[in-house]
Amino acid sequence: MKPNRSGWGALGQAAVVALVAVATSCHKSEASEPQGPQPPPGQVWLTAQQVRDAKIETQTVAEQDVDDTIFTSGRVSLEDLKSAHVFTPVTGRVVRIAAQLGQRVKKGDPLAVIESPDIGNAVSDVHKAQADVIAAEHDFKRKKELFEEKAGSAADQEAAEDNWRKTKAEVERASQKAFLLRAGNVDSVTQTFTLTSPIDGEILTMNINPGAEVQGQYSGGATQELFTIGEIDKVWVIGDLYEMDLARVQVGAPATVTTVAYKDKSFAGKVDWVSGVLDPNSRTAKFRCTFDNPDRLLRPEMYATVQISVEQKKALAIPREALLRLGEYKVVFVQIGEDKGQIQFERLPVDVDEGEASQWLEVKHGLDAGQKVVVSGGILLSQKL
Repeated sequence: MKPNRSGWGALGQAAVVALVAVATSCHKSEASEPQGPQPPPGQVWLTAQQVRDAKIETQTVAEQDVDDTIFTSGRVSLEDLKSAHVFTPVTGRVVRIAAQLGQRVKKGDPLAVIESPDIGNAVSDVHKAQADVIAAEHDFKRKKELFEEKAGSAADQEAAEDNWRKTKAEVERASQKAFLLRAGNVDSVTQTFTLTSPIDGEILTMNINPGAEVQGQYSGGATQELFTIGEIDKVWVIGDLYEMDLARVQVGAPATVTTVAYKDKSFAGKVDWVSGVLDPNSRTAKFRCTFDNPDRLLRPEMYATVQISVEQKKALAIPREALLRLGEYKVVFVQIGEDKGQIQFERLPVDVDEGEASQWLEVKHGLDAGQKVVVSGGILLSQKL
């Protein structure tokens, strides 16, 4: 009986395939076998060069000045006592401008010369009123003498006395108006009025041109501000506080301002006034912060974002940038040691108090003082887990 060659061939082929599979499996197992010690779950081990390349930075956990922060909007304004809005008291035509934008002026320096008929009218009113007083006084004396001689009535004497008193009041009115005009520099012959600076400062705005017609404050019409003079080495920021935040903000609270013009720069100041009343429409209270402005970067009428620090206290805290989120969990990476040239980091859950905009997050649970928490590069470490 001949052996079944085809059967042995099939068995031989099956054996070869099995041997190849075993050899391949052993090769894969050897290739995938870990080289050296591996970090336990939740840890990442890196060499010093890898840490430098990843720009990983740490900071020691310690007590910090933790505070809450109120965000609101504000507007840069000039200090009231160091600024002046200059109007003209007379109606007329501008014949000369004596100052320019950006120029520094002293109190009493000329700003502009205005030719105005109001000057002649004011002087004429004084003279006319004085003449009327003399005439009314003479009439009153005559009526009084006639009444004493029983040649005139008491009513005529009283009317003459009343008229005399009215003319004296008119002299006072005309004289006061003329005195107000003399606050500038009046030339009654040429009927010109020199507008002068009421304070020392810099000319910040100017709304006047040679030949322009200007309306006086005493004319009863709409007047236009011609010059704004002030100092911007120190400025105010006026903002609004909602009623719910009013009790938390106290005079002296630190304040920080940022503007659109200087996104990477902040200005430090303090709250120096909080209004005692609320706006009935917006239900907000005005507050004022004062800021030193030596570089003159803050300009009047700029809009600003104001951060007011409130409720300061000492507490164990970490920088806001150290906190990572994994779904609903809050975690941080902590440097736990160094072994055989590898720096060891561990991911730890943490419970912190996240203020509205505080730079520091108060640690409630999960970290101890002295631990080194990763403040830069935490996302890269998270990707390696």
